[in-house]
Amino acid sequence: MSRSLPPFPALRAFEAAARHNSFTAAAGELHVTHGAISRQVAALEAWVGVQVFHRHGKRVALNEHGRRYLASVQAAFDDIARATEQLRDTGAVRVLRVSALPTFAMKWLLPRLSQFQRLAPNVELRLSTSNAPVETLAAFDVAVRRGPAHWRDCASGHFLDEMELPVCSPTLLKRAPIQHADDLARHVLLHSDTRPDAWRAWLAAADVKARCRKKQSFDHFYLALQAAVDGLGVALGPLPLLDDELASGRLVAPLAGPLLDARGYWWVARREVADVPEVAQFCAWLEEQARAQPAQMAQTAKA
Repeated sequence: MSRSLPPFPALRAFEAAARHNSFTAAAGELHVTHGAISRQVAALEAWVGVQVFHRHGKRVALNEHGRRYLASVQAAFDDIARATEQLRDTGAVRVLRVSALPTFAMKWLLPRLSQFQRLAPNVELRLSTSNAPVETLAAFDVAVRRGPAHWRDCASGHFLDEMELPVCSPTLLKRAPIQHADDLARHVLLHSDTRPDAWRAWLAAADVKARCRKKQSFDHFYLALQAAVDGLGVALGPLPLLDDELASGRLVAPLAGPLLDARGYWWVARREVADVPEVAQFCAWLEEQARAQPAQMAQTAKA
């Protein structure tokens, strides 16, 4: 359907002059002469057949017709500006800054990240790992932390549960079988500075009577897990973060329980960016991936 529209230069001149109540100011904004603005406004008035300005010498002011017309013209210009911005952003690369816990990033996020890249090819995800509290981070859009907790000025959502169970390499298990929790006293228990009370809580839940004297400590949890893969001892492994290691046989879980509940994983987004499309998309993707998580914990518990 054809539309009866006045010339666009005349509309731009009218909108600028009406906004400033000045032909001179409009001319400065549009980088044209005062006379050019006057001619464009006169052309618009001739085109519509109605005067939109009162003229008092060199001074101008909108009349009632002009005020009503200005509201419609500005709304139309706003719509055009928004549509143009969206069109320009269609193929633009958008940066998403994600701060994740180191072990979570290595064991759970990185193996799945290619799926998000295929889903959002125009998002450049900049991943950093840190155990630091969210409020101390210099710059981030989304953080992954264990919770629940109070994150000031942030939106958050729980997406993944975690349970802990002793894990070790098959080679180690052949040398010294673990049939009961008390058998752990014959093994080196691998500790992490980032989870200092994990073994104490698990041994208490398992009602272990024998005293476990042998231990080795690491500053990062993922180092303790790698040490378990390498046969250095027994780690308290988080499920489902170790699903791949258990499925491949690099690690085994010699005991069916107890499966000890640990703090789950939450996405945390700065409130001012929580509704930005790529931020909301990433948080929703985390939740979707967690829902699709294979039921390794249930399978292990039945073993």
